[in-house]
Amino acid sequence: MLGKDRAANAPDRYLRQRILPEIGDSGQEKLRKSTILIAGCGAIGGLQAELLTRAGVGKIRIADRDFVDISNLHRQVLFNEQDAADRLAKVEAAARKLRSINSDVEIEPHAVDITPRNIESLIDGVDFVLDGTDNFETRYLINDACIKHGKTWVYGGVIATTGMVMLVEPRIGPCLRCLVPDPPSPGSIPTCDTSGVLNTAVGVVSSFQATAAIRALCGTVPDRRGLIHVDPWTLSFDFFKIERDSNCPCCIQDKFEFLESKRTSWTAALCGRNSVQVSPPTDLLIDMSALRARLDKAGRVEKTGLLLRFISEEGEMVIFPDGRAIIMETTDEAKARGLYARYIGT
Repeated sequence: MLGKDRAANAPDRYLRQRILPEIGDSGQEKLRKSTILIAGCGAIGGLQAELLTRAGVGKIRIADRDFVDISNLHRQVLFNEQDAADRLAKVEAAARKLRSINSDVEIEPHAVDITPRNIESLIDGVDFVLDGTDNFETRYLINDACIKHGKTWVYGGVIATTGMVMLVEPRIGPCLRCLVPDPPSPGSIPTCDTSGVLNTAVGVVSSFQATAAIRALCGTVPDRRGLIHVDPWTLSFDFFKIERDSNCPCCIQDKFEFLESKRTSWTAALCGRNSVQVSPPTDLLIDMSALRARLDKAGRVEKTGLLLRFISEEGEMVIFPDGRAIIMETTDEAKARGLYARYIGT
């Protein structure tokens, strides 16, 4: 392990990157001094994190609400079967893997749901934000916060065999709401539950996003601005020029409707998982030891890293330190709320 005090004669791990004229010594130094946020550490975010850790970005902040499940492993490259068996928080498993890849990079994990209450603190001090989320609600929230605070970010999404990528430069190019003014209606677009995900499509989209980050951090202005659409299954690639919407409520009118929401959704079904996340309406920091002692009287409790796994006759849940819980084997939000109230509280 090289560590931060690498000897002067140690091999240069970034040599093949530094000799690129697009990066060079100055670009590599800019990467070293940069801080990024990866919002979501699943399929897309996990590969982003690995690529940018290997590239030598100085500090990588990762935020994700979920834990590792066996169904993740066909496309989420940072995790293995043991992580799934242990049901580790994704950010915990990711941080351990990334630190073993490059000890020069500071990894800052946050096992949280991204909400209007914490997004501004998560982007504070970062130079670039990468979208690794799986829902439009969070993407609109990221868009609001980044436009408000002048942070460049890159949108990316994958469904079935296709993917899309768009760089968002506040006050310069179009924002997400210029492209899609309002969130799609529930049930109006396909999801990974109904359409599946090709893991190589994830790799293509993540690589485009990571490249956009490296280029921006090195100070290179994009040649053109718009939406990239790719389908590796059909070997197709398209670029669509997108202009700023002169009536955009976000980047023109400065209406940050998602950011100014007073509370997040109480429940949310998780993409690709027969489960429901239940979130408290206010910020919490649970005493996990005390909760474990209480739950021991009602069922079986297992501690897996940062998290608690609770199994009772009524169902199974995984509980996070910020008060969230993922209720397993159900899509019934009323049932999920009921189990949460019964065992954790209202």
